[in-house]
Amino acid sequence: MSILENKQHARDRRALRVRGKVQGTTERPRLSVFRSNRFIYAQLIDDTSGRVLASAGGRVEAGGPKKDQADRVGELIAQRAKEVGVARAVFDRGPYLYHGRVKALAEGARRGGLEF
Repeated sequence: MSILENKQHARDRRALRVRGKVQGTTERPRLSVFRSNRFIYAQLIDDTSGRVLASAGGRVEAGGPKKDQADRVGELIAQRAKEVGVARAVFDRGPYLYHGRVKALAEGARRGGLEF
């Protein structure tokens, strides 16, 4: 196995480990985070019906430091969750550590009124 394959394998294992413990329902959907090099995205997903209830992305909130963008995306997803009628969610960090931009998004969502 090459180094790149090892990294991808470890990333996949972390994501599956987190997803094994986190399940979204209609009352409490899953707040899934995707982090690219430039932007950060968040989705509220109902796993029972397989639907995306709300989403927000960094492209809309571009400008400034990446942590500030993530914070604004967190507040935006919380606002959109309220519009859909969701007050509580479970946080799915995926293969990312709860640190930096992922943590900033979570704190922004909490500040926006989303509970998890």
